[in-house]
Amino acid sequence: MTARTRPRARPTRKRAFLESCVVLASCAVLCTRASSARAEDLQRGSTSNSIGRSLLAGSKYDRGDDIALFANKVGPFHNPSETYQYYDFPFCRSPEGVKRERTDLGEVLGGDRLAKSPYEIEFGIDKENVDLCTQFLERKEVEKFRRAVKNDYYFQMSFDDLPIWGFIGKVEKIMRGGAAAENRYFLFTHVHFEISYNEDRVIEINLSTDPLKTVDITADEAMSMRFSYSVHWKPTTTAFKDRMDKYSRYSFLPEHLEIHWFSIINSCVTVILMMGFLASILLRVLKNDFVKFARDEEMLESQEESGWKYVHGDVFRFPRGRSLFAAIIGTGTQLFFLVIFVFMLALVGAFYPYSMGAVTAACLIMYSLTAGIAGYVSANTYRQMGGENWVRNVLLTCVLFCGPLGVLFSFLNTVAIAYRSTAALPFGTIVLIVLLWAIVTIPLTIVGGIAGKNAKAEFNAPVRTTKYPRDIPALPWYRATIPQMCIASFLPFSAIYIELFYIFASVWGHKVYTIYSVLFVVFVILILVTAFMTISLTYFQLTAEDHEWWWRSVLCGGSTAIAIFGYAFYYYHLRSDMTGFLQSTYYFGYMAIICYGWFLLLGTVGHKASLLFVRHIYRAIKCD
Repeated sequence: MTARTRPRARPTRKRAFLESCVVLASCAVLCTRASSARAEDLQRGSTSNSIGRSLLAGSKYDRGDDIALFANKVGPFHNPSETYQYYDFPFCRSPEGVKRERTDLGEVLGGDRLAKSPYEIEFGIDKENVDLCTQFLERKEVEKFRRAVKNDYYFQMSFDDLPIWGFIGKVEKIMRGGAAAENRYFLFTHVHFEISYNEDRVIEINLSTDPLKTVDITADEAMSMRFSYSVHWKPTTTAFKDRMDKYSRYSFLPEHLEIHWFSIINSCVTVILMMGFLASILLRVLKNDFVKFARDEEMLESQEESGWKYVHGDVFRFPRGRSLFAAIIGTGTQLFFLVIFVFMLALVGAFYPYSMGAVTAACLIMYSLTAGIAGYVSANTYRQMGGENWVRNVLLTCVLFCGPLGVLFSFLNTVAIAYRSTAALPFGTIVLIVLLWAIVTIPLTIVGGIAGKNAKAEFNAPVRTTKYPRDIPALPWYRATIPQMCIASFLPFSAIYIELFYIFASVWGHKVYTIYSVLFVVFVILILVTAFMTISLTYFQLTAEDHEWWWRSVLCGGSTAIAIFGYAFYYYHLRSDMTGFLQSTYYFGYMAIICYGWFLLLGTVGHKASLLFVRHIYRAIKCD
């Protein structure tokens, strides 16, 4: 890896801070990649002397060059998170034993555990019915294969950094006279590799199994079986730079993609029209309010104030729990910028298909780098509210999101370890993530907190706050917090409902999501609709002379995340075939923490939008 250098500019504090962040990030990434590989080697008790796959992937080959085929993982097709190491099953192994391949942070987080397979594939050389091995399976091993076939287990391999999949076996129903159908379980013993190449580069690889070469493993008895494989090379005109397009088109056929675009456009237009209609009503009502208040001010005997003007002395009274409130706003702002940065990486093509681990690693690194934003916004907001215990505020900001995530991760990782699943992170990788949080996230949060504490900006409310708060009148039930949150989540959730299915099918299924431009448009619409709905509900709350809008704006803004979590239950029970304790805990656990993050982000958006609106309307009127 090479890096360009440029002349140094005159050092400034801001520049020095940014350069420190970049250096820390670079060190974190490099250390994470190297140390995670060492941790994998230590855990498995073996080392790999081969050059990293990232350097070999896409290499140029001469005829007859050996190309390694790496075995990855095995798992039930309907449970994407329940994966196991390939050689946890009695597949054919290399004569020298299992050689584990080094993996980077993204691959480890994605559950990849690569090992060299015994398949001998040479560039440009066809092979037909080559013996791989003759394997004698004990009764327990046969039963393990039979259970895998019964549960639709698939295996994943990697060839020249191209992923390939295949099923372990098949189930057939056999009718025996007038008796009920009997299930017979067959193990595939022959695989065929069809590889496309363009001159001296590998372009595509497909794997198929021979249905005529199977072994009946229905009986509960030991047996011996022969495994074999074939390789066929064929030329293609597809350019090397386009070889990943196949995976991008895998999930959505052209007609499905057109329906997807049409649905998104239809949803966006509907939401925008509804927003425009409601905005016109709100603006008209506001205009009437301004005219009424101006008329009252011109009258010699002014009438008693009413509506949102009546609570002008309380509307900027800071809420209870200032430290927690400021920490939420700071963390939500950090997550907002994290999402923006990840979208930027996706839009420039930094993530290739089937790179969920890379996306997770990017989120982890970007979260550490944006910690200074959380510290600054939180401390600055807390100081403007008159808070004095800024140390507690900064510490609360450090753990507000990482704390629940760490507790939940500890539980889920323990479950994965108990199942011996590759979803469990190695101890070395866990240590690296903790160190990344300790040496990057916490220091940047503290530095940002110090900068926010010493910032000169003041709150500067447009009206004076009275010494004692006014009593809030009795309000109907639908103006309570929970009904208002339900109302606030309806329109934003409607804007993203269609896209949610594709996202869930990608994260919790085997679909591939690559149209990040559409997802970014949906994200922008979600932000705008959330801001508008929160502003509208804040206005109606103040009109009802309820001045405690600060926490309500956060709760109403973040309510869409609760609706998304509700959709997660619907997807699990009605749109997926996921089963088992491991998959269920992973699904609901990580969906809970993802929705919690979105709650913080959208709650921050709702509050910031409401604050701008409240400032504007009270600045536009004259209050004593």
